[in-house]
Amino acid sequence: MRTLVFVDDEPHVLSGYRRSLQDLREDWELRFFDSAEAVLEHLQAHPVDVVISDVKMPEMDGLELLARIHALEGGGPPVIIVTGMQDRTLKRRALDLGAADLMDKPVDPEDLVARLRSVLRIRHYQEELQNQNDLLESKVRERTSALEKSNKEIVLSLARAAEYRDEDTGGHVFRVSHYCPPLATKLGMSEDECELIFIASALHDLGKIGIPDRVLLKPGKLTSEEWAIVKQHCTIGAGILRRDHPVNRLVSGLEGPLPSGEPISGNPLLHTAAQIALSHHEKWNGSGYPHGLSGEQIPLEARIVALVDVFDALSTRRPYREALSEEEAIRIIRSSVGTHFDPDVHLAFQESLEEIRQIHADFDAQQGPLSL
Repeated sequence: MRTLVFVDDEPHVLSGYRRSLQDLREDWELRFFDSAEAVLEHLQAHPVDVVISDVKMPEMDGLELLARIHALEGGGPPVIIVTGMQDRTLKRRALDLGAADLMDKPVDPEDLVARLRSVLRIRHYQEELQNQNDLLESKVRERTSALEKSNKEIVLSLARAAEYRDEDTGGHVFRVSHYCPPLATKLGMSEDECELIFIASALHDLGKIGIPDRVLLKPGKLTSEEWAIVKQHCTIGAGILRRDHPVNRLVSGLEGPLPSGEPISGNPLLHTAAQIALSHHEKWNGSGYPHGLSGEQIPLEARIVALVDVFDALSTRRPYREALSEEEAIRIIRSSVGTHFDPDVHLAFQESLEEIRQIHADFDAQQGPLSL
């Protein structure tokens, strides 16, 4: 049973939560507190899956509580921030501090349940991957073919889960996965490194499972706030894949690039997958997101995925446009060399075009993703 903790200094708000979630008590254990200090004390002794916190509270406000929770060992549970203040700066600060979601007062009961289920789903994926990673670490000296096959099956399942959220991409994550090894080979990566990027790159958009449907599947143009939510898929994906630091701690404790000596995960596959998920929208000139990395601050694997990700997006049909011709897609990519894309990665891409064309043709002939 999942445990949810609610904190608000106004009794009538807590009563509203009780009424809204009354029918779900068989599935969720609910705990209610009127101060942030009481929540921190509870967290020291009891496991909690989600904290739902008001912002404006006496003594310790919700943002300080958020920071204190993520300073706990293991990063603490995800936190949903609830506020009645229409302050965009405050909301952006909450996201920067690692809030799992934001909600406005008065809270709509149906929206509350939907948001809670979304956050709990992400936490479930984190726990499943953590369990699998623990298993892999315990068998690090027993790298058998059966275990390697298991790794691929897990990645394939997770990649399908991410792509299922956005079916219109039509095999995108798997094409990107197959496009990576030819470039990696020409950039001097070893056979093992090429195999690693082949598998790990399939999870580059894993974080999209944490983006609300109302944003991810919106048919029209996104607002600036909705676009900010979409951008979170990088840190969400990396957070799911990290061994010991959930996504919120990844963001709140870091300015600029990850320290070179800090492993994202003890398992090489998940480490590489997390690096790619986090940094595949960074740009060579530093204008990308989420951290504005530039040049070789961006992991090479992420630089490779950044280019083939855009190439596949341009050269395949999307609901809002037809596929561009290969010539037009290549022209657009070439125009962004040195700004968006690493020049060396672009050169490897140019040298790999025949292999990429064959991969694309094989996908079309099979009418589905090739196996990993």
